[in-house]
Amino acid sequence: MKIAVVYWSGTGNTEAMANAVAEGAKGAGAEVTVVTAGEFGADNVAEYDAIAFGCPAMGAEELEDTEVQPMWDAVKPVISGKKIALFGSYDWGDGEWMRIWTDDATGAGAVLAIDSVIANNTPDDDAIANCKALGEALAK
Repeated sequence: MKIAVVYWSGTGNTEAMANAVAEGAKGAGAEVTVVTAGEFGADNVAEYDAIAFGCPAMGAEELEDTEVQPMWDAVKPVISGKKIALFGSYDWGDGEWMRIWTDDATGAGAVLAIDSVIANNTPDDDAIANCKALGEALAK
């Protein structure tokens, strides 16, 4: 099983989550590549059996707009049938950005391996454990 963990992080919170996702997937026997959103595009999707995408809430509960949103817009047309998972951190609101992103992903035909994981600011022990479980679910 070959898995990509694609993320953007402004404060390090989502990066910590990405590392936990990668750890969980590796622990389940997957070959894992961790890359930033700016290093990933539609051409890369077919190289992986499953993909985890991570982004914190930005602005008015939206995806980061200089790297993540352009990458997401590029991969969305080619993720139908692809097993994915979503994760990220937030500082305000109630996680609306993740619900919107999840709906966008399933609307594009992606198959969610597990419920999305969100953390308020710095991921606590529960959020890290949930990220590891997310990685494990992708590897199955």
